[in-house]
Amino acid sequence: MRVLVAMSGGVDSSVAAARMVDAGHEVVGVHLALSRNKTYGDGRQRGCCTLDDARDARRVADKLGIPFYVWDMAEEFAEAVIDDFVEEYRLGHTPNPCLRCNESIKFTAVLDRALAMDFDAVATGHYAQIVQGSAGPELHRAVDPEKDQSYVLGVLQPRQLSHSIFPLGADTKDVIRAEAEARGLLVAQKPDSHDICFIPDGDTAAYLRRQLGSLPGDIVDAESGEVLAQHDGTYAFTIGQRRGLQISRPAANGAPRYVVDVEIGTRRVTVGPPELLDVYALEGIKPIWTTSPLGDTPIELLAQVRAHGVPVPARAHELDERVMVELLVPIRGIALGQAVVLYDGTRVVGSATIASTTRAA
Repeated sequence: MRVLVAMSGGVDSSVAAARMVDAGHEVVGVHLALSRNKTYGDGRQRGCCTLDDARDARRVADKLGIPFYVWDMAEEFAEAVIDDFVEEYRLGHTPNPCLRCNESIKFTAVLDRALAMDFDAVATGHYAQIVQGSAGPELHRAVDPEKDQSYVLGVLQPRQLSHSIFPLGADTKDVIRAEAEARGLLVAQKPDSHDICFIPDGDTAAYLRRQLGSLPGDIVDAESGEVLAQHDGTYAFTIGQRRGLQISRPAANGAPRYVVDVEIGTRRVTVGPPELLDVYALEGIKPIWTTSPLGDTPIELLAQVRAHGVPVPARAHELDERVMVELLVPIRGIALGQAVVLYDGTRVVGSATIASTTRAA
């Protein structure tokens, strides 16, 4: 089988490539140049998909004896991921750019190009498992719950799953690092990347301010209606946020305040106690099913709304091309624009973008 391995230059994709070689496949490595990162004073770049990462990936490919290429997909990435990210924040939403990248770039643009070049599959270093079920390939959680990435892969459809390989899903990160050491791979102890790749310094608010400018407004107390402070833009806030509110006056009872609402039209950010954030139901749009559609009869599943969030019991069904989810255990601080991923045990059923939520009266 001809397998294209997406090699980020990190330990996970490097071991994935090595395992594909061990399996006897015809393997080619490709590094995706997705964003233009700033070079800092130490001469190195920050984030992922940097020149340093490309060099690391090439060195690993050379050691494995496989062909290696760099695909410049910065333009596609900017349009599908970065522009979407900025626009969603402008609308008061909280998008997940990694999920969007998987949907539009890695498992659409890259996969389509690979298939056009007569590759049979694309392999990545994601921690997830593909199981062959009676109705076709199924996406399941990884064995390592700390590293499980099935949430950000919840946008994959059956065609994409049938041409994808996740060689690491049955192992823990410690096992992968030990294997990389044993193989003599130079990236064995390379740190994981945790930042948004196109915001390597982690300052999302500053990045959005450069893109959207200053959009001042009021920060208002939910209980008293009192204006507590001013802000430079609603894009700097997300539902459930506690830090960085820059409010000098504490609540009357001394309790911390959280962002409970963001109004784009009035540029008003409302803050209040955490109990105002409890969500009991949500509505999702643009559903994507990894196997078959959910149907209009409510069924009990598990719902997860963050990449490393705790899944909770839920009832879900489809209604007019939307997904209606009743959370049997409330989730605190759900923001519009996040994805809800539905599970049947460890199996991913599908996902949708959260368009509205219902909180306690």
